[in-house]
Amino acid sequence: MPTTIKDKCAIVGIGQTEFSEKSGRSELHLTLECVKSAIEDAGLPFSAVDGLVTYSIDGSDEIAVARGLGSKELTFFSRVPHGSGGGAVSMVQQAVLAITTGMCETVVCYRAFNGASGVQPKSTDVGGPLSTDQIHWGWYNPYGLVGPASVAAMYTQRYLHEYNASDESLAEIAVTMRKHAANNPEAMFYQKPMTKEDYFGSPFIVEPLRQYDSSIATDGGCAFVITSAERAKELRHPPAVIRSVAQGSAYDQEVMTSFYRSSITRFPEYELVAKECYQHSGLCANDIDAASLYDPFTSAVLFQLESFGFCKQGEAHEFVKNGNLGVDGQLPCNTSGGQLSEAHLQGINGVTEAVRLIRGTSVNQPVKNDHVLATSGFGVPASAMILGKC
Repeated sequence: MPTTIKDKCAIVGIGQTEFSEKSGRSELHLTLECVKSAIEDAGLPFSAVDGLVTYSIDGSDEIAVARGLGSKELTFFSRVPHGSGGGAVSMVQQAVLAITTGMCETVVCYRAFNGASGVQPKSTDVGGPLSTDQIHWGWYNPYGLVGPASVAAMYTQRYLHEYNASDESLAEIAVTMRKHAANNPEAMFYQKPMTKEDYFGSPFIVEPLRQYDSSIATDGGCAFVITSAERAKELRHPPAVIRSVAQGSAYDQEVMTSFYRSSITRFPEYELVAKECYQHSGLCANDIDAASLYDPFTSAVLFQLESFGFCKQGEAHEFVKNGNLGVDGQLPCNTSGGQLSEAHLQGINGVTEAVRLIRGTSVNQPVKNDHVLATSGFGVPASAMILGKC
């Protein structure tokens, strides 16, 4: 068994469906579509897949996906919790651990669902038997904290107050993500740029969060293929080598409602996975050329910029100004448009965009792309990874 996972595995294939408000297809159909696309992108036969990973909340069972692919055998299959926010990069960790320990050779990670047209669960529905999450949400719902936007607003309001920040920083993020999406033919907001006037003219969802501070409900799916770095060298595309990957749950962790910490203007779970990623990769924030940050809300970007060391605590609201998140900025961020403006697929499309950035094929490609950070999670146990070139 290797003593480190650094550079042992790589993402070698990516695939997706179209993103829409009404797919007209079942979630299993969407899953098979994006999984097959990812395997074909890698240049592998379907029979090469011997591992599958998805979210615990995904409705397409591994065995159904395997049958649909014509896979002969699976020697590894796993599901990760907290998938509505923290699962995307956690899947990478599961796959890497399985491959580096010899459990399997090639893993496909997937997530597909009808997030716009399908029947959506309530914020308290986490699937399966009654859970501790459902029980603790019962204490908040009667007071109006009935969904992600309402709890995210509480964190955001406190941040703006504590650091004397204005919602101008939120507008900067929303407009930048929309600019990236407007240039992305796959994005829900393709050719639909937004001005700050548009942003400030939109209604509040839960103050201080406006309509354009929130991600967009989407039908669709994405998948990616992971195998060993050695095998990756023989395949079709330049591999996106996994320098490090980590997941973490911090002290007094709850699902979206960790309100009893000493401070709610920082997210220690992000800080934990940042420390792990930098330590295991031997890199630091200054080595990151671009980032794919999970952005269900604009303010999530502020918290991550600070946690991952791109600026000091309380300075992200200034860091995002003057085009710093744009393609030519200090940290090109969410170049596909992110969850805010490309599609909300619970973070998995952020992984596929990170791979495109390493390959040099993003529609908004920065000049420098040696190392790319990808994250998932907001208010839940988080995960992150650093990808690099071979």
